[in-house]
Amino acid sequence: MESGYVTTPFGRRPMSLGMLASQQLAETIEPGMKRSKWKLFRAICEARPALGVTDRALTVLDALLTFYPDDEISEEKGLIVFPSNAQLSLRARGMTPATLRRHLAVLVEAGLILRKDSPNGKRYARRDRAGAIGEAFGFSVAPLLARAVEIESLAAQAVADRELLRVTRERLTVCRRDISKLIAAALEEGVSGNWEGISAMFRALLARIPRVATAEDLAPLLDEMGLLRAEIVNMLERRIKAKKIDANESQIEHHKQNSNPDSLNELEPSFETKQGEKAAADNDPNAGPSDERRLKQQKPSGGRSNRVGGAADPGAGPGLKSFPLGLVLQACPSIPDYGPGGSIGNWRDLMSAAVVVRSMLGVSPSAYEEACSGMGPENAATVIACILERGGHINSPGGYLRDLTRRTERGEFAIGPMLMALVRANGPTARHAS
Repeated sequence: MESGYVTTPFGRRPMSLGMLASQQLAETIEPGMKRSKWKLFRAICEARPALGVTDRALTVLDALLTFYPDDEISEEKGLIVFPSNAQLSLRARGMTPATLRRHLAVLVEAGLILRKDSPNGKRYARRDRAGAIGEAFGFSVAPLLARAVEIESLAAQAVADRELLRVTRERLTVCRRDISKLIAAALEEGVSGNWEGISAMFRALLARIPRVATAEDLAPLLDEMGLLRAEIVNMLERRIKAKKIDANESQIEHHKQNSNPDSLNELEPSFETKQGEKAAADNDPNAGPSDERRLKQQKPSGGRSNRVGGAADPGAGPGLKSFPLGLVLQACPSIPDYGPGGSIGNWRDLMSAAVVVRSMLGVSPSAYEEACSGMGPENAATVIACILERGGHINSPGGYLRDLTRRTERGEFAIGPMLMALVRANGPTARHAS
């Protein structure tokens, strides 16, 4: 194409700034650049949505490229094709002249071809005495060569997006199947849980899947379904572990009754825990007599009322005593930052802060609900505060909380030693050392 040459359309067709920009772009072809016309055409087909062309327009472009004499497009071999409308219609699967003109206009507007009209609007070429083409009038494919890198990049992105959509759809299908069959298994096995609510949540997620979806539409739905599946799997795994524990305890109990029916350990299953609590209080140089008495006086709350800061504690879990709020705040100085207004003045504030910290630590709602049920809401909030204080030493806060809940239900866990250890760690001596 001649440098600086501007061609305007023949007849009533108007000139536009887009045509001028396409002509200027066609002049930027790098010297020696060449591309296989059919590979480039396939890239255009891949990038069709991004280029804004229709499939019928691509049919016309396919027909135009058949008139280019060589397989590779290059400036050395010329960039103009000049078929008549009759010939072009035949190679475009018999497309009517009016439809042909409309789709040629689409290709020009998309910046894939240029018109180079002759003075009378006809398409032809002038040849020299040796038969070489001196000047031609018709359609220039120079924009294809000038935009080859851009077109190939768009095609690669389209292929990557399509592959991502395929993989996302497959994962979503597998996740849907897993959730559906796991819920059915849970109902069939009689596993305890709010399976009606979980099923309703699953149906709500399914209703949000659009009929025609992109990978961006499906990604958040896949994440939510993945979390729901993980929660269901956790519930089923807890049931399996509970069965194994019950079976092991039954075997151990049977062995104890056969070997030593008068065993003292059988009569006092919480003896080891209470001894550990007493040792923690005895070895604590900062624990006063009142602290030691509180550790010694832990007793089950079933049928009795525990005292929290001088008030009855209806929220303590079975066999687990709540401690004064002041002691909890002394052991866990980081938790007030998450309370309402950045402070904690009562147990309600501590429980509100624990909900915030629970989410921040990645502890699932079900794990925290189980802790509240097994320990009591105040003790669960206290444990969350302790986990926050020891965050750097706990890899999985959610798993750690579930383990403490199970140990509480078996009578193997007490909050006292944990609190007193943190009091010592955050005491004056520790602060002076740091």
